[in-house]
Amino acid sequence: MQLEFCQSDHVGDRAPQSLGWLLDERASAGRENLDAVHVSRYDAKEDGGALGEVRLLQGLGLGARSTVLDLGAGTGQFTLAVAPICSRVVAVDVSPVMQERLREKVEASSHRNVECVSAGFLTYEHSGEPVDFAYSRYALHHLPDFWKSQALARLGRFMRPGAVLRLWDVVYSFQPDEAEERIESWCATGGTGIETDWSRAELEEHVRDEHSTFTWLLEPMIERSGFRIEDTDYSRDGIFARYVARRL
Repeated sequence: MQLEFCQSDHVGDRAPQSLGWLLDERASAGRENLDAVHVSRYDAKEDGGALGEVRLLQGLGLGARSTVLDLGAGTGQFTLAVAPICSRVVAVDVSPVMQERLREKVEASSHRNVECVSAGFLTYEHSGEPVDFAYSRYALHHLPDFWKSQALARLGRFMRPGAVLRLWDVVYSFQPDEAEERIESWCATGGTGIETDWSRAELEEHVRDEHSTFTWLLEPMIERSGFRIEDTDYSRDGIFARYVARRL
């Protein structure tokens, strides 16, 4: 299947924005993700383990005929790793700065089956074959809980029955009365080399200004949105969670 490198426009960028009550996803994207300096050093700071993620999805049926949706694609680590394996990958991100970097990387690659779309969870509109695999890493937490539920419900409408959602995010598996100790311990892991480390200030900003939630709040949202959670993996510090869910 041959596609253009990147699409500069998409129906999903426009129509839903006419709803006056819709969350402004770009304004909620996180200060750092709208900062060109941060984006330029993102790949040095964050290794998404993309090849391992691709192998995991291959074990779940990802193959040459699959349509893949990467929501919150960022600089495209997963997009570029999965492109040689699948038929089509749509890389969606709401940050113009992330999109610019993503497009540069896609255009420099040999992949002709990647589409780059400027949109978010609440504004992306899918066209073509239904999604077989949806992937999202460190993106859903930018939405408050009400909007997480809306995002998951919309995502389900793009996916064929039996399709797989791989979701990896900052999701707290501890109890509320443990929050101060757990969050402080996490923030204390912040490094000093801002070019290659996440600093304490950046971790504090995440907790303070973004919308990570508890596992016991997110998981019912996933299930009520038409998915069955098949696998969960919580980090030992209670800060991160990874899910494999299947569209019913």
